Amino acid sequence: MKLYTKVGDHGATKQINGKKVPKYDPQIIALGDLDELDSWLGYVASQANATPGFTWLAQALEDRQRELYELLADVAVPRHHTITEAHVKTLEDAIDDMMAQVPRITAFVLPGGHPLAAALQYGRAVARRAERSLDQLAVDDKSVSDVVLQYSNRLSDYLFALARYVNFKAGVDEVKSK
Repeated sequence: MKLYTKVGDHGATKQINGKKVPKYDPQIIALGDLDELDSWLGYVASQANATPGFTWLAQALEDRQRELYELLADVAVPRHHTITEAHVKTLEDAIDDMMAQVPRITAFVLPGGHPLAAALQYGRAVARRAERSLDQLAVDDKSVSDVVLQYSNRLSDYLFALARYVNFKAGVDEVKSK
């Protein structure tokens, strides 16, 4: 099987159902944004594995990547519903646990600090873009479940909390806006 199909040579791509759609179709945009996030989290996980004391972060990110893979299927495949409220609750619990350990926010936090934290903040921004794409897809064709929207919203919050937690664990001061 060849890697290239030539289907996309003229601005179209095939959905899982075989239907050809433009590459700017809202579903394709949402899937692309999620794929970018998944790829970025893989990069950050590889950097965490190479950073002494942060293999726990690599594992946490790989767990999120596996969930993103399922979320991609939930968006692409009709009647595929793997992401559940339990996934949302897991993110909420992790957020609550991390935020209970880091100093209280007294000013806006700028992306930065430890390189892993800065990379997680970038991932948060990509997650927000993916969330906006999913929201648009939900408005356009109503095929995105409420739980997928909830998960995507919590994921960006999780990455923010994770970035703060990494700075805390690394003993690096966060960059405050003023």
